[in-house]
Amino acid sequence: MDYKTIIVGIAGGTGSGKTSVTHAIIKNLEKKGIHSILLEQDSYYKRNDHLTYEQRVTLNYDHPDAIDFDLLETHILALKNNKSIEKPIYDFQVHNRVNRTEHIEPANLIIVEGILVLAIEKIRNLFDAKIFVDTDDDERLLRRIERDLNERARSFESIKNQYIKTVKPMHLEFVEPSKRYADVIIPRGKDNKVGINMVVSRLRYLFNKLKNK
Repeated sequence: MDYKTIIVGIAGGTGSGKTSVTHAIIKNLEKKGIHSILLEQDSYYKRNDHLTYEQRVTLNYDHPDAIDFDLLETHILALKNNKSIEKPIYDFQVHNRVNRTEHIEPANLIIVEGILVLAIEKIRNLFDAKIFVDTDDDERLLRRIERDLNERARSFESIKNQYIKTVKPMHLEFVEPSKRYADVIIPRGKDNKVGINMVVSRLRYLFNKLKNK
């Protein structure tokens, strides 16, 4: 099928609720028959097979250099041109990609989600709409602690050290400044139903406009 595609970037700090906002948007659009695919920035962490586990643990995963943005760009453009991709799969417990991929077919809507997707010029220039999810710092930290403890088998000590050494400094240097590139800022994450509904309505409008060209 030859899809006419809209590409949306959704950024925000760690624990901001951008993933929940993304899924709420996808769910709402699916009801209107607009099929979406999701490319998570986290899937594109670079392979580090040459490093030991102990070395991989110490890497700064919140710096742009940790992400294979060249591959992400290639995949976005391939999907836009109605070609399928093999999306990488990243394992947070071993801090490395696994030797499997996820086959992704083209769709009407491509959503690219991650903390740095608006900070990288060549990536944000691909987006038809740019969204930043803005949430209180304390709330974001609590969510990150809960997620890393429950979903990524991290110790509290490792979460604390990573946050102080890399997460917070990288947020201030790269993530927060990228907010100025956003077309829409959604405060309070998934709790902001009005903001999410406004984005959904806008995307439906853009898609209908594209479809009628």
